[in-house]
Amino acid sequence: MTDRLKGKVAIVTGAGSIGPGWGNGKASATLYAREGAKVLLVDNRADAVAETRKIIESEGGVCATHVCDVTRSDEVKAMVAACIGAFGTLNILHNNVGAAKPGGPVTLSEEDWDAQMNVNLRHVFLATKHAIPEMEKAGGGAIVSIGSTSGVTFTGQQQIAYQVAKAAIVRFSRSVALEYAPKGIRANTVIPGQMHTPMVEAYLAGQQSGGDSEALIARRNARIPMGFMGTGWDVAQACLFLVSDEARYVTGTEIVVDGGLTLKCTDR
Repeated sequence: MTDRLKGKVAIVTGAGSIGPGWGNGKASATLYAREGAKVLLVDNRADAVAETRKIIESEGGVCATHVCDVTRSDEVKAMVAACIGAFGTLNILHNNVGAAKPGGPVTLSEEDWDAQMNVNLRHVFLATKHAIPEMEKAGGGAIVSIGSTSGVTFTGQQQIAYQVAKAAIVRFSRSVALEYAPKGIRANTVIPGQMHTPMVEAYLAGQQSGGDSEALIARRNARIPMGFMGTGWDVAQACLFLVSDEARYVTGTEIVVDGGLTLKCTDR
């Protein structure tokens, strides 16, 4: 630990994990705490954030938990208020929540389209909307949102709503970055590729391989020029840089964490 975030307060949404192991949010929250931040761990499952809290506190870190549906404005407002109540300020917002559903413009239902836009894009808007006033009070801050290579190019499965929402996160972050640069608030996007997280084991395998996670993992590894999937820690390290003072002059941009995947993928 090098105290890169000493004195900072962070909110991490999606800070739990869908199963055993390290998802992007869980790894990022833990890394922020290791680097000295006080972290509000947010998830829609109390047991998931309780597990992350147990890890952080066992390492001597400082955190609190909050259960929230990040697609609801009133609950997101309460989330930010809980952070201020617990730690007095807000310096870092990490928007991590997301989920993918297969389907194209004909096969995807209108209900699934709306749900995908809510969970993947609306939550970024709501969290940013309610966090920025507190960051202004603090004299600045850093926002990092998690995109996807699916928002950049076609990576193997049609997920039109997920693709569109993740692409929009980049544009959203750039717009926020430009508007709030004079206020000392930076906004950037991390774009993960095919990552080996608990989500692969728990539910992507069920969607794509009839529950055969080993087959799915082998196929995903084979797509990547480096020959292997990254982990939640690879995403966390990129996020740590962007929310730290080392990136004080970096805003409105993206870091792609994909082992070279988008270098060879092209849209159909």
